[in-house]
Amino acid sequence: MVGGLIHQVLRRKLQSHSAVPALSWFTSRKVNEDAGTAGMRTVALLGAGVSGLLGFATIASADEAEHGLEVPNYPWPHSGILSSYDHASIRRGHQVYQQVCASCHSMSLISYRDLVGVAYTEEETKAMAAEIEVVDGPNDEGEMFTRPGKLSDRFPQPYANEQAARFANGGAYPPDLSLITKARHNGQNYVFALLTGYRDPPAGVTIRDGLHYNPYFPGGAIAMPKMLIDGAVEYEDGIPATEAQMGKDVVTFLSWAAEPEMEERKLMGFKWIFVLSLALLQAAYYRRLRWSVLKSRRLVVDVVN
Repeated sequence: MVGGLIHQVLRRKLQSHSAVPALSWFTSRKVNEDAGTAGMRTVALLGAGVSGLLGFATIASADEAEHGLEVPNYPWPHSGILSSYDHASIRRGHQVYQQVCASCHSMSLISYRDLVGVAYTEEETKAMAAEIEVVDGPNDEGEMFTRPGKLSDRFPQPYANEQAARFANGGAYPPDLSLITKARHNGQNYVFALLTGYRDPPAGVTIRDGLHYNPYFPGGAIAMPKMLIDGAVEYEDGIPATEAQMGKDVVTFLSWAAEPEMEERKLMGFKWIFVLSLALLQAAYYRRLRWSVLKSRRLVVDVVN
């Protein structure tokens, strides 16, 4: 019996001594695993951050390649809520278009009568339209004929067709400018930056023959040469025809061509806001002074009598 008791005591001592190193080994292993997991998480977070930065840079590069260099925002005088077009600038811009742009670019959606009351009088516009010749017909003999232009005629086309336009411009097709400020990213700002953004290519950039460097054009190489040069146009009102002034005027003219109804739309919106404000005041009056009396009444039901 005594031998059995001694055997049990020795076995308990051995188990207690062997459990301590096993427990310490398990604890150290768990600590090492936690440290490894934390390290992997840190590496994963760093990788996600680097991937995000690279993705953002890739998107920015793709956007620059698609739209060109980001253009600044210019304070156009007609961009306000209640602002209207500068009609003197529209007239000067039309003069720039006629003398600089019309030799290559068409405006097929604009008629001469659209200029009446906007930039010219009716007599001035009729005289301007009469300077062009329009192919019309057929006549009574079934033949086409030419006649002087009239107010209902559209602006003349510089080329007979797209193939002739490409042949005359080295394969490039000059776009129609009727809606150009609506058809391009950032509209007015882009057109102005493009017209005034010609410069020498930076070091390491090679532009092939027939193209010109412009960072605001997608790809940086454009077939159209620099057209706005100081003094290229002599304004009728005597304003100096600088490059920036001509760019501002022609963009104002193109903005009007894309949105000729802007002033009327803003005026109509102001009228509707005024009418709806009166309706809101009337509704508030009836809500506060008429319905409040009925809604705050206390009804007592006498169920006994």
